[in-house]
Formats: sequence, C-alpha cells, structure tokens
Amino acid sequence: MLLEAIYHRPKQNWAYAYDRSTLHLRVRTKRGDMDAVQAIAGDKYAWDKTKQTLDMRIFASDALFDYWETEAEPPFRRLRYAFGFKQDKTELYMTESGFADRLPDDCLTFFDFPFINPADVFEPPAWVKDAVFYQIFPERFANGDPDLNPEHIEPWGAKPTPGNFFGGDLQGVIDHLDYLQTLGITAIYFTPVFEATTNHKYDTRDYMKVDPHFGSNELLRSLIERCHERGIKVLLDAVFNHAGATFAPFLDAKEKGADSEYAGWFHVRDWPLRVEDGIPTYDTFAFEPIMPKLNTEHPDVKKYLLNVARYWVEEIGIDGWRLDVANEVDHAFWREFRDTVKKVNPDAYILGEIWHDSMMWLQGDQFDAVMNYPFTNAVLDYAAYGKLDGRSFANAIGTQLANYPQQVSEAAFNLLDSHDTPRLLTLAGGDERRMKLAALFQFTYPGTPCIYYGDEVGMSGKGDPDCRQCMVWDERQQNGGLLRFYRALIALRKEHAALRGMDFAFLHAEADDAAIAYERRGGGERFIIAMNAGTASRELNIHGAGGDWQDAFTGHRAAAHKNSLAIELEAGGFAVYKQLK
Repeated sequence: MLLEAIYHRPKQNWAYAYDRSTLHLRVRTKRGDMDAVQAIAGDKYAWDKTKQTLDMRIFASDALFDYWETEAEPPFRRLRYAFGFKQDKTELYMTESGFADRLPDDCLTFFDFPFINPADVFEPPAWVKDAVFYQIFPERFANGDPDLNPEHIEPWGAKPTPGNFFGGDLQGVIDHLDYLQTLGITAIYFTPVFEATTNHKYDTRDYMKVDPHFGSNELLRSLIERCHERGIKVLLDAVFNHAGATFAPFLDAKEKGADSEYAGWFHVRDWPLRVEDGIPTYDTFAFEPIMPKLNTEHPDVKKYLLNVARYWVEEIGIDGWRLDVANEVDHAFWREFRDTVKKVNPDAYILGEIWHDSMMWLQGDQFDAVMNYPFTNAVLDYAAYGKLDGRSFANAIGTQLANYPQQVSEAAFNLLDSHDTPRLLTLAGGDERRMKLAALFQFTYPGTPCIYYGDEVGMSGKGDPDCRQCMVWDERQQNGGLLRFYRALIALRKEHAALRGMDFAFLHAEADDAAIAYERRGGGERFIIAMNAGTASRELNIHGAGGDWQDAFTGHRAAAHKNSLAIELEAGGFAVYKQLK
C-alpha cells in the first residue's frame, strides 16, 4: 500500500451532510492499490450499540488516485468513523491519529463528524439540476422595439466591434419566448441589463434601473411573468465587484477627491483619481479605468448592494443571480448576500463566476454553484480539440467529481462557451460533428447545461467581440439540422431522469483511444452513451451490457451477444442506447 496516497479530512468534499439525515464519507487511495475499502462508523456516545461496517465503492478515479465513497445515516446525527483498507492479505486502518495494523478499541481517536445541524446542510435549489439554461446577451438577441434604439445603431447582423450597438432589447426576448419554449429551455441567464454606457453593460451606472435601451423595470417584470407562465426561470447578472465610471458615487469621488462622502466606496491608492502609464490610481476590474472596484467591506457599500440584491428578487421576481468576477469579492460580503437573497426566496439560484477550483465558495454559506469552466476545458480538450484520449478525459472528469460534494455536482452550471469565449462551433474548428459530441456529453452529464444563444442554429465566432454577433433569426441562414439535434437532445434529457442524476460511470476510456463509453442509471432506466472523437471508425464492445437496446436518436435496435453490446462508431460519431425492458 502506498500510504502517502491515502487522504481524508472530516469536512468539505471528504465528509459532508448530503441531506438532514445522511452523511457521505470519502477517502482517497492510489489508483488500483486497494482490493476493498470500508468505513467503520458509529455514535461516539453509544459506540458498542451503533457500530457498523460500511463497504465503500470507487465513485471516481483520475490519473493518480481512486476515490471511495459510502453513505451513513447516523441515528443521532453524530458519527465517529475510521477506514479499513485491504490489499491481498494485508489489512490497515486509518483514524485521525494515523495508521494502525488493527482497529483501535477507543473510538475517541477516530475521525469525528460532530453533528448534522440542519442550518449547515448545503441544499441548492432542487429545480436547478433539472433545468436547461440559455444565456442571452441582450444587446444582440433581438430588436423588439426600435423606439428604444441607441443612436447610430448598426444594421442587424453587421460585424460586431467592442463599441457598436444593434438595438437588442427585452421586448425582443419577449417576442421570441415561443422559440425558447419550443427549444426546451427552462431557465435564462441574462448578461447585465442595468443602465450602463457600453453594449455589454458591465460598467453599471444605476443598479436600480433597467437600461433605457433595453426597456424598463416594468417591462422586465412583464418578461419575467411571461417566462414564469411558461415554466422558465430568470437569472440576472450582478456586477458587484466593480461599478462603472458613470456611477454617481464614483463621479462624486472623482470630483471631490478624498473629501467625497463616497471616497471609502472605492479602493484608492492615490488621489486624485487618474490613470498613469495605463494603470489607474484606484483598483479596477482588469485595469479598466471605466470599471472601478467597489469596496464591499464598507458598510454603506454593503447596504447599497444588498438592497439591490433584495429589490430585483422581491419586487421584480427574478429567480437568482449570476455573480460577476465573484472570486475578487470578499467572502464575508457573499455570506451576507446569500442571507439577504435566501430570506426573500429560498429557491433562488446563486451562481458565481469562478474559473478555477471553487470549494471555498461552495460550502452552503455563499454560492449554490459556479460556472464550471474546469468541466468546460475538459470537454473541449476531448471533443472539440482532440487533445485528450479517452483515459485522460475520464481522469479529468474523475477529478471534477471528486473535488466537490454530490449536491454541488448536481447543481453545477455546465457551459461550453459564453460571451467571454469563442463560440463552440469555432472552438470545434467548424466541425459540426465535434460540436455535437461536446453537446452530447454536456447534456448527458450531471449538473445543469447551458446553451449560449445561437449555438443551436450554428452561429460561430472567435473571441470578444466576434462571439457577440447578432442572433440569426432568418431560418434560411440557420443550421436546421443542428437545431433539430439540440431540440432532440434537450427533450431526451428532460424525459429521462437517468440522464440528470448522479449515477455516472465510464465503461470504456483507454489510453491512445479517442472513443469512450459511459453509463447512466436512474429511475429504473439504464443508458449507454458512446462517442468517437477520433478520425477513424471504431467498434466498441461493452461487456456487462446484456439484453436488448435501442438507440434513442435513430431507433436502431441492438441485442447483446454473450453479455456484450457491440457499438459501431464512425469518425466523430455517437450512439445513445437505452436498455429495453
């Protein structure tokens, strides 16, 4: 046994309350090192009466480690536990005090989960794991009210630049709700809609007012009501890390300097506010002078922003917030933010923009989820770029599953592109087959998938501003086949709970092989999804897949031979087989 590889700590993603009666316990070992792992658990005050041995299973693996998991329902909501490891004839035990050849008699040396306090149980909104999100960049989705147009707008569909306008607005979204409903969308994430000077609106002028080029607060309320009538949730973008250069408190500080009553609202290194050699004398987002960073530790700033957070949920009816540059705002502010929002609507979804490991924000006291860019990168590296073989891709996904508690993975915001990245079809080198593989994995994986507007009709585009082109509404210019694929994919996910649940396992993922297969189970159903990101045809034989199967897309029926299902995959091809009863 490689003892250096064994790891556990009694908190975070290693030992946590999944719900108010169930604990999940996890431990890490060297990949392939153990024949069996068990948890020995019981109540510390009634050890002899409650002691039990729980078999653990490998729920994820990566290049170096196996991750084992089991669940326990402590009768008194407390748990002391140790781990037992078996390799051939060798047995070893681990407690909080270290390793031992035999299980200590005194459970006081064991790991301790003191108590399942209901207030500490992380419970993301239940609706999220069943949702299908659609991201809309309002200025580029649809122009529904020309009377709201900014001056000097470009013709719809012209080339976007960092500073031009096309007249997209909220009425345009209302006009196309039938389209979104037919597509199968159940939640919309809007990039900022508050008054600002730019086309992207990340330089907020007034946090309490919809930008006049988009409409009004009343029109937004009407849009949300119409969405709710169709079963569609709505998220707005909260830009609380920074404001805009036309934000009234910033203008006051710029005019009056250190004597301004708003001087403490910002992080100022030197007065007066200015830019020297391209670097502002005040903190900003990415050195952008028009985006001064807010001091969220200042009591007046907190009061103002928390009132903003409350108002749009309570008065306008939004269903949650996406939090811009969330990792640069202090944790104390986000804890107060969560308390404020959840008091108004406990089912509101709080989504942080974080591009890296996010465990410290996902312990139930701050966010419900983050934009899952590590997932994005893994899927793109496999399906779009062809950089990863099956084994490397499975390892990357295994790391993702092991990094977070189960309820975090269930509510994860799984995207493949956004207004901040090139579009999916462009990332796939214009290869529609590769794009479909990425989308197929996204929609048959735990978490909530998000489509960036227009991907479903074949829009392409490099990085900002090219990825922010006007939505293509002319059906003659849309990719009808791709649109039908997305509709079918969304419908398949919505119809089958197995494709939304957490029972996920790779069945084939090998080195130097671009084909993979994985299994999804749930609700009495079993699916096998296979895909080939390689450049040559491939046949997979999936052992242990007895019985009769039917491809969910083509209707093709297949029967297992000697408990093995043969799947033919052309280059860039896929198959989604459902087991027939």
